[in-house]
Amino acid sequence: MGTLRDLQYALQEKIEELRQRDALIDELELELDQKDELIQKLQNELDKYRSVIRPATQQVHTQSVLQEHQRTKRQAISAEPTALDIQDLNQVTLPFYPKSPQSKELIKEAILDNDFMKNLELSQIQEIVDCMYPVEYDKESCIIKEGDVGSLVYVMEDGKVEVTKEGMKLCTMGPAKVFGELAILYNCTRTATVQTLTNVKLWAIDRQCFQTIMMRTGLIKHAEYMEFLKSVPTFQGLPEEILSKLADVTMIATISCLIIFSMSCAFR
Repeated sequence: MGTLRDLQYALQEKIEELRQRDALIDELELELDQKDELIQKLQNELDKYRSVIRPATQQVHTQSVLQEHQRTKRQAISAEPTALDIQDLNQVTLPFYPKSPQSKELIKEAILDNDFMKNLELSQIQEIVDCMYPVEYDKESCIIKEGDVGSLVYVMEDGKVEVTKEGMKLCTMGPAKVFGELAILYNCTRTATVQTLTNVKLWAIDRQCFQTIMMRTGLIKHAEYMEFLKSVPTFQGLPEEILSKLADVTMIATISCLIIFSMSCAFR
């Protein structure tokens, strides 16, 4: 009987040990899921800043080269091109199209639901909402043709469309959906064809308005880094073009370091 009791006791200990291990595994799996979510969130933040910085700093580089060339020819000190760019962009009056509260909320929800646009700043989303203008298409109309150069992003308010690629149906879309954004974000041709299945009501924004909104944010951040670099004794006296490139590298490096630091803290 003593031996049987010992075996039962040992079995209970093993069962309890297995329960503890299962609980530990569940806890570790939950922690890994949380870390995965954090990594994805930080990656989205990095993608967001890269998408904002890229179009803005390309213009800064071009104008910095021109300013430097003119300064060399005239042997004079030119104004800061980045500050001028920001002033110019701030003076641009973006179009405004009145909308009902329901339409504004629908556009906002559509943007936040879109994988390529959901990480924009809320101020940028608000400006996009304000700039969008109404467009209507009849049934069996072609809104976007695969291979064409794109210049508009659309948000569906009412109706239904079919999306095809190389003649093959990909999906159908209804209200509160964004489409046409890839050609604007990545400066590529239309990747699919979009045709109406019913009469549709859309909201649209053109490339120029969209890029102006993106560049405002990018140039403000770029100017802040330029001012910081100019305050560092080591960098004083460097040409504007070099400082501009350093600002680009600093922005990306800062964001990457924040991601690495956040990940290291999360995994401790």
